[in-house]
Amino acid sequence: MAKTYVNTAKYMVRISFEIDGVVDKPDIVGAVFGQSEGLLGDELDLKELQKNGKVGRIEITHKNILGKTKGELTVPSGMDMVQTSVLAAAIESVDKVGPYEAKFTIETIEDARSNKREEIKKRASDILKKFMSEQMPDAMELTEGIREEVRSAKIVEYGPENLSAGPDVDSSKEIIVVEGRADVVNLLRNSIKNVIGMDGGKIPQTILDLSEKKGVTIFVDGDRGGELIARRFSQLGRLEFIARAPDGKEVEELTRKEIIQSLEKKVPAENFFRKKVFEKEPSAETFFPKAPFFGSRERPMQGYQHRSYSRESGERQYNRRYPERSGIGRGPRRPEGSRYGSPRYSGGRPRERNDYMHSRQQFEEPIREAPASPEDREKFLPVMEKLKGTLKAKLFDAQMNELSEVNVRDLVTSLDENKNAKFVVFDGIITKRLVEKASENKVECIVGVRKGKIEEGTVKAVTL
Repeated sequence: MAKTYVNTAKYMVRISFEIDGVVDKPDIVGAVFGQSEGLLGDELDLKELQKNGKVGRIEITHKNILGKTKGELTVPSGMDMVQTSVLAAAIESVDKVGPYEAKFTIETIEDARSNKREEIKKRASDILKKFMSEQMPDAMELTEGIREEVRSAKIVEYGPENLSAGPDVDSSKEIIVVEGRADVVNLLRNSIKNVIGMDGGKIPQTILDLSEKKGVTIFVDGDRGGELIARRFSQLGRLEFIARAPDGKEVEELTRKEIIQSLEKKVPAENFFRKKVFEKEPSAETFFPKAPFFGSRERPMQGYQHRSYSRESGERQYNRRYPERSGIGRGPRRPEGSRYGSPRYSGGRPRERNDYMHSRQQFEEPIREAPASPEDREKFLPVMEKLKGTLKAKLFDAQMNELSEVNVRDLVTSLDENKNAKFVVFDGIITKRLVEKASENKVECIVGVRKGKIEEGTVKAVTL
């Protein structure tokens, strides 16, 4: 009698089937064994493989629906991958069960040892952790214990939330707010005692109450998360200054020199967020319009000409290198005592400077926009409320079904990937580039925080 078990199941072959008639399990098993017999020789004969324990019992699940039989059979295999694949192909070649036409299809060949590997990996990790904890040198434990005791002696628990803080929080008129306990420890180690930690991204009510009584400087990590925490604090409490660790570093790992430098470079909160508008970052143009730049090399000033003078005669001569410009840009004569060889302007402030100051003034002044219609507010305001402060964008189709949620910096490229998008709602500024890309992809409406300098076109721009 053939064995009904397999010595070691390495692979599980799952094959689905559909038969044009009503049959039972014995009919299916008989067709599989009968049509595969002698097909691949004695070495891969299904009966011999079961007898030798290389293939286990064939499990079949089936059901009869409308005169047809559908189901799945599972074959456990202890052979290698090549032999298992050949056996699976042989079973798939079965084309009849009894008098009815049949179709067998290989669904998957699963590695039955993958779960065992995960168990081994987990167990090895537990063994290593236990080994490391038990075999830690006594000297290291002693040193670390003393160090932690000294640090903890300086830390106090503040407020009902038991926040980690320095001993001078109550007595100081100004405090420094950091993200967590490790940051507090590092500042205390460097003799900065008017510090308190938020213990994560959540801003406790105790710190918000302190911001109404004391001057607050928030000292955040040099990453995107730190900027978001500073932005959220400025919306909830009164924030005077923002200090930031160097790019890619956390406050808890800074040296004393880096801490002092970062705190000396603190900026007022409103200037910090305005500075982010003008920073040249790869993705900034997606949600912040660029300030125009007119350099002297890119845009020559009108009314200006460089003149050279002859030492022999003392008379002014235009530079012979550009004779065709000799009649351009003449202005009134210089007053006596003016220095020869210096550039002359046609009068007043240099045009380049005036243009730049005018453009910057236009950029910094907020654009006064018409209020959104009641229909737009009802349609888009709930979505915008969820997106505020997240720097995220959502794309919707014509029936307001959400298609995708992306970062604002990836919004322009995501429009090409979502051709069915008709509405865009995002936490950012509607720029000219974004409007042009939306127009190319036939987007009907863009909803943002405010508008940049854009032209009205086929895309409707709404601010909430």
